[in-house]
Formats: sequence, C-alpha cells, structure tokens
Amino acid sequence: MPDAPAPVPVPAPVPPLRCALITPARNEADLIEATIQSVLAQTVRPVRWIIVSDGSTDGTDDIVSRYTASHPWITLLQRPAHQDRQFAAKAHAFNAGFALLEPGSYDVVGNLDADITFDPEYLEFLLGKLAADPALGVVGTPFADDHSDLSKHTYNHRNAQLDHVSGACQLFRRGCFAEIGGYVPVKGGAIDWIAVTTARMRGWKTRTFTEKVSLHHRPLGTGNHSKAMVFHHYGKKAYYVGGHPLWILMRSVFQMRQNPRILGGLLFLGGALQAWITRTPRVVTPELMAFHRHEQMSRFKGKLRRQS
Repeated sequence: MPDAPAPVPVPAPVPPLRCALITPARNEADLIEATIQSVLAQTVRPVRWIIVSDGSTDGTDDIVSRYTASHPWITLLQRPAHQDRQFAAKAHAFNAGFALLEPGSYDVVGNLDADITFDPEYLEFLLGKLAADPALGVVGTPFADDHSDLSKHTYNHRNAQLDHVSGACQLFRRGCFAEIGGYVPVKGGAIDWIAVTTARMRGWKTRTFTEKVSLHHRPLGTGNHSKAMVFHHYGKKAYYVGGHPLWILMRSVFQMRQNPRILGGLLFLGGALQAWITRTPRVVTPELMAFHRHEQMSRFKGKLRRQS
C-alpha cells in the first residue's frame, strides 16, 4: 500500500497590521463628530487614536471627550490656545500626538484630518494594501468635495499622479515613517508632500488607490486662504518645494483649462513668479529638490513620448 502523501503545510495566518491614527484638530466642532463616527464604524478599527486639540475654543474638546469616556483607545491631547494659523502648526500638533505612541505598539501610523468621512471598509482596504506589498511605505485615496458625485475627485483627470498621497489621510508603514524623519514643520505648508516625496526618494513605494474615496467637508485649502487665492498659494508652494520651471509653466497652462478657467492658472503662475522675484527660501534639501525635478521631467518626457 503506497505511503499517504505528506500533508501540505498550511502557512500560519499573517496577523493584521496594527494601525494608530493621529488627528490634529483646531476648532473643528462642526465637523469632527462625523469623522469620529466614521472611525467607530470601521470594520478594522485603529488600536490607538490620538486626537490633538490644538488650542480649540469652540467645543471641539467637549465633543471628543464624550467619546474618550466610552472608547479607551481614543485619547484627547489638549494643547494651549494660540493665534498661529500657519501650516507648521499641523506638524507640531501631529508630532505631539506621535510622542504619546508606545514604540512597537503599532505597525502603521496615519495622519487623519478632522474634516473627512469614509465608508466602513476604508481602513481595512488600505491596511490590506500595505499587508500585501511590503515595499509600500505610504498609502491613501482620493478625496471628493462634491458629495453628490464621488467620481469628481482629486485624481479623476488623466494627469493625476497616483504616487502622490493626499494629506487628508496618509497611512505610513512604521519603518517608512521613521526613515523619513516624520513630518517636518514648514510655515508655508507642503508638510504632507515633503513626507511622501521623501519616502519615494528613500526607495519606498507610495500610492493612491482610486477604488475608495473619502469625503472632504471643507473646500480645499480655504482654512488659511480664500477659495480664489488657494491657486496663488499653490503656485508659491510649487516654487519653494523646488519645482522645475518648465513644469510650473505647464501646470499653470493646465490649470487655466479647469475652473475657474484662466484665472486659476494665472493665479498659480503669479504665485510662483512672486516667490521667485522675492527669493522665497526653499523649504526642501538640495537632494529632495533634485529628486523632485527629476520625477517631474521624467513624467513630462513620458507624456511627450505617448503623444508622439
């Protein structure tokens, strides 16, 4: 009688990735409860969620405190009131929350804005992407401002860069976040962009997955600027993060074809020119600027080849 075949070993199940979230929030009483409800409804909840109230004076702290009382994995960290609306404040608030995390207690750390919502499988989906590909360092999804049509999101045009991850919700593998040095406080903004681009420069893959979309409940960039001047600010930012001059010009032409037509592109270009004329200091290292320009020109040349 032939020997019975040896049993095929069954691989041990891979434990799910443990996610810790940090949410900087300042005067978000109108919006933060919906974000909290979204996280509570997740099929895979974070092991820790630190909400950093950055000097809130509008009742944000009271709303968060109602949930910390019954959910011990949610922590409210209160910081003193201040008048600073600079973008660096977000990085300082995040870093204060990050300091409360115990080393080794999480595999993924995420920055979650206090004004977005998403479906119950959102975190499970993104954690699954990280679990499936160890080379992925940062993941996220597009966000939509038009809640009546989720197809109109930030990555729904052909020039979208899927290797960029929106700052509304960025999930970092722990090793990646440590390697890039975390969020760097920058007065004029771009802290999310610097983190993701630095991750790629260090050899990590970064990816926006368009299968999911989060809902953004405040017009993009209007926390510090009027809606029109958002484009002017983005032009300034394109300069001070070291954007290639040719790319800045092409980006302004592209913006002229979007709403507000012509005006948006002119404001973008005007912001970049103003930053150049006033010699606005660059906020990135020469190494990161060179990497950024190489990426931009590689995309530009690839687009030309596809059109030829």
